[in-house]
Amino acid sequence: MSKFKTTVTELLESADIRINGQRPYDIQVHNDDFYARVLSGGTLAFGESYMDGWWDCDALDQLAVRLLSAHLDKKVKATNPSVLLTFLSAYLFNTQSKGRAYIVGEKHYDMGNNLFSLMLDKRMNYSCAYWRHAKDLDQAQVDKMDLICRKMHLKPGMKVLEIGCGWGGFAKYTAENYEVNVYGITISKEQEQYAKESCKGLDVSFELKDYRELNTQYDRIISIGMFEHVGYKNYKTYMKVAHRCLKDDGLFLLHTIGRNSSVQATDSWINKYIFPNGMTPSANQISAAIEDLFVIEDWHSFGQDYDKTLMAWHENFQNNLSKLKDSYDERFQRMWQYYLLMCAGSFRARRNQLWQLVLTKNGIRGGYEYQNNSRFNQLI
Repeated sequence: MSKFKTTVTELLESADIRINGQRPYDIQVHNDDFYARVLSGGTLAFGESYMDGWWDCDALDQLAVRLLSAHLDKKVKATNPSVLLTFLSAYLFNTQSKGRAYIVGEKHYDMGNNLFSLMLDKRMNYSCAYWRHAKDLDQAQVDKMDLICRKMHLKPGMKVLEIGCGWGGFAKYTAENYEVNVYGITISKEQEQYAKESCKGLDVSFELKDYRELNTQYDRIISIGMFEHVGYKNYKTYMKVAHRCLKDDGLFLLHTIGRNSSVQATDSWINKYIFPNGMTPSANQISAAIEDLFVIEDWHSFGQDYDKTLMAWHENFQNNLSKLKDSYDERFQRMWQYYLLMCAGSFRARRNQLWQLVLTKNGIRGGYEYQNNSRFNQLI
């Protein structure tokens, strides 16, 4: 047995994972070069070797839970130059600058509405659903949207800014059910086109725009799953933009993935293949960004729901592979499966969180509460 194989075997066994074992979370290695590749390339090489078919696992989500719970990602110190470059670039440069803002839209969100329509719920929500009372993905996403509406105390005629509007699902829901005017921005051409078509006839509008260009005031600001693309060097700028765009008595809801420790770059594999230039904030980074700008009225954590959401997306993706095979080759399919299941495992292991913050400019006298009962039931 080579020293590389011995080292990897021992590392995996410390997380109760066996090479060529019989359990669903054990890995089946097909290429002996896998061991040296992973030790030299870290998480990037681990993901790429899976995409290349060098190893398999029946339950990638369960594998991820064991890897992350044992902190193996931190124990393997990658020396691959491309891995180190990711962190060096994030430190030296503003990789989420205005000039680079549209890269993730082009690389990820514009890869095909067909893919997302087959994977997501019927309203095309690409963020964590809310599963407290829901039994399926469609209902869980409606419950998430309505939870946000209730937290925002929406009233007919209000003007709402949505920073990161996705495919327009939330704007459509609020316009139809809460009779508000919504202006949404996105960095994805495909999302903008889909949203405009989907919301024809409603009091909503969408625009391809970077958040730093915003300068109009609104009654409410809502940002769902967009803050992950802002980058730590821009957190304060983002909050200053939100502050200048929110009326003095307004409410601002920030819905974002969070992490337990502060970092300056994302995982190398995620950065290269899924969300270029993305990163998830820590509680400390968010708090520092809102200091002297906003009062925290509410901080809601329900990251366990993202595990269920990702597993539901994966089930939809698997069930529709036959409709996607002509557009996406086997390597892409393995990449997408790896992305969805490993991310699900990261939330199950509690390494990633999901937070909703409600913020005000001056604080609410007497305290903040959101409406407990939905105005609408069984909307699907």
